Amino acid sequence: MTKSEIDVDPALLFERAGMDEGRIQSVVDDALQGCDDGELFVEYCQSESLVMDDGRIKSANFDTNQGFGLRAVAGEQTGYAHASELSESAIVRAAGAVSAVRAGHDGSMSLAPVATNQSLYPDDNPLGEVSFADKVKLLGEVDSYARGRDNRVRQVSASLSGEWQAVEIMRADGRRMRDVRPLVRLNVSVVLGEGDRQESGSHGVGDRVGFSRYLETANWQAQVDEAMRQAEVNLSSVPAPAGEMQVVLGPGWPGILLHEAIGHGLEGDFNRKQTSAFAGLLGERVASPGVTVVDDGTIDGRRGSLSIDDEGTPTECTTLIEDGILKGYMQDRLNARLMGMAATGNGRRQSFAHMPMPRMTNTFMRAGDRDPGEILAGVKNGIYAVNFGGGQVDITSGKFVFSCTEAYMLQNGKIGAPVKGATLIGNGPDVLTKVGAIGNDLALDTGVGTCGKSGQGVPVGVGQPTLLLDGLTVGGTAA
Repeated sequence: MTKSEIDVDPALLFERAGMDEGRIQSVVDDALQGCDDGELFVEYCQSESLVMDDGRIKSANFDTNQGFGLRAVAGEQTGYAHASELSESAIVRAAGAVSAVRAGHDGSMSLAPVATNQSLYPDDNPLGEVSFADKVKLLGEVDSYARGRDNRVRQVSASLSGEWQAVEIMRADGRRMRDVRPLVRLNVSVVLGEGDRQESGSHGVGDRVGFSRYLETANWQAQVDEAMRQAEVNLSSVPAPAGEMQVVLGPGWPGILLHEAIGHGLEGDFNRKQTSAFAGLLGERVASPGVTVVDDGTIDGRRGSLSIDDEGTPTECTTLIEDGILKGYMQDRLNARLMGMAATGNGRRQSFAHMPMPRMTNTFMRAGDRDPGEILAGVKNGIYAVNFGGGQVDITSGKFVFSCTEAYMLQNGKIGAPVKGATLIGNGPDVLTKVGAIGNDLALDTGVGTCGKSGQGVPVGVGQPTLLLDGLTVGGTAA
């Protein structure tokens, strides 16, 4: 498939579907008359994924999706209709459905998002940048390279995926916003075995760039090397201890704990509905001095970044917590209006079939001034958690449980044996008050995060510096 066969000019989404933009604008205007907000969201998306297990292609998929979602907002009520059929008749039917929400309501349309010309990623379609044969060849090289490195390799899995999304947002005031969003990810998983014991390791990388970056030998080999390192560490791991102790979180991906245990609680909808542990605490101390947390959707090329969100609002760097004081929430347009606040560019949706809601972009804690080595040296008995797997969080209470996929004993300031089966148990707001030291080594994750909320998944980024937490409960497997 050539590049010309898969490119679609986002400025021609209506024309491509044989629709008259003027007539569609009139339909949208009529549907949203008397509403407080709303928009027509039109999307065209192509996606591709290849998975190889043990040297054989397990699956290869190419998909094209297109459609629209029409939203009418009246007070706190929302009417939403969507369809995969891009036609004037389908939009007219949707308009009839959503207009019911405005019955008895006489509102005035909120001001449109401010215009922006920021562009945080290339608009070229990455799916046509590299041939299918070259992508298959890459996955084969990953498999061969891993097996050639170590005769203990029992299994190798590698996947390469990408998508290209073009969106247009049409408002009742005549404003149009467009965005073209590439997204690529490479992931490697390796299983090593010694005798009857087998352990796995995985690593991946991704961003809003093209495929060619991941065909570079040094890049994909680095992912294999890291996956094998993790598997080798796990092969020598011992049962994790249990109890309350000091925990040091490594930089980068461990920020997923911050994202889940704290980030969701700072989204506008949970706070407007008073279901977040942070509700009503603006201007109050919620964390130790030195703790500053931001959500930044403006970092060039990052997986969680967006030039505009899915309501047309330009993304920004939103300070959530500054030096321990709660400063703000992440807002979409609906919740910002109802709370008397400004939208922050955090209105996101999985696709045209979903309504936007407040979601994170790239959420991280800013660096402190402590040397990471000094932080580790000050721990007499604790855990050093470097990588995490899954976790569970209760937004209302803030309680969380997270499993560590790579962690080590910390004894008398020295990194000891790797441990297996460690879980971190705590409460998000409480943990923020137990931050004992913040490293100067802020790092973002490698670009593999996907966040789930209310059945919708969106790409996100996380990050943090090395972090000392005093008195966190560790669940272990040691007898």
